[in-house]
Amino acid sequence: MNSSDDARLDSNGRADITRSLPGLSDVDLPFHGHDRIKEYVMRETSDDAQPVRVRSRRRMALFLTAGAATCAVALAVTLTIGDSNRQPATAQPEPAAVQLLDRVALAAQTVPAPSVRDGQFLYTRTKGYSTALSEAKGGGMTAARTDESAERWVSVDGSAGTLTRNHEGEKTDPAPNREKVTINGPTYRFLESLPTDPDRLLEVIYADTRLNHGGDSGSTTGPDQEAFVAIGDLLRTFEAPPGVSAALYRAAARIPGVVLVSEATDAADRSGVAIARVHNGERTEWIFDKSSLRLLGERTVTLKDSAWGKAGTAVSSVAIISRNVTDKAGQTPKQ
Repeated sequence: MNSSDDARLDSNGRADITRSLPGLSDVDLPFHGHDRIKEYVMRETSDDAQPVRVRSRRRMALFLTAGAATCAVALAVTLTIGDSNRQPATAQPEPAAVQLLDRVALAAQTVPAPSVRDGQFLYTRTKGYSTALSEAKGGGMTAARTDESAERWVSVDGSAGTLTRNHEGEKTDPAPNREKVTINGPTYRFLESLPTDPDRLLEVIYADTRLNHGGDSGSTTGPDQEAFVAIGDLLRTFEAPPGVSAALYRAAARIPGVVLVSEATDAADRSGVAIARVHNGERTEWIFDKSSLRLLGERTVTLKDSAWGKAGTAVSSVAIISRNVTDKAGQTPKQ
């Protein structure tokens, strides 16, 4: 990992970053944002977190699967903790993170809505990787990356299956039941129907995460983390209508534990500023361009030395390379 990727910067370094972004100086904030950032850095670098036992596969859900019956947006990069499902008390959203998300939402609202019609496909090309563990000769474990770069064509109205093309070839998922489309397997038309009020939208998201990841579900992630992951999956997988995208960012600003990471690099080696949430020794980051505040991609970083790598290593990452609209699945848009 490059030193610039290390989120444990001193307070002066973080101040320089936040001052360079719109509305992130203490002058503009109605609270002491940098003091809160410093508190977060101190918490993140502490050694109080409990050790965890990991699975042998770390793979980011690079795309949502259309028609998923349950919460398919669950975090694919997970840690299996001990015998307890208890989670530590969660901090409120970092003020600087809230401010950045508001600026990102404002930028998202100015992006023209994609011109689409029923029967067309939303095209997305990504570059990314996941990490897998394998047993080495003589004992121990070895971490190796797997290429997850892909092209994907998603039906605008759900009338056709979703085509994915990657290094393994092509695969078409069945068309969803358009009468039972949910936030876990949406179409663009479904996204158009979502509320643009962030509080109402967050209620829709939490209704699912509390059902599938609430206290009685046996889930080790919990509804707050799943809500953050669900929003990230939607933003990364679909070019949503501008009003809905803005509402998703503002909804994320209401999730407990959301923080600012002043330096992060995506799978295409592009540097940006990130909104993140820490859970069970990992930090899930949404990476934004510092100038345009456009979403670049997402990555998951381990915060402690382990078989997956040293603290700060990205165990999965995906970068959004291009988006467009095509008339047919498998058709490559003109550049």
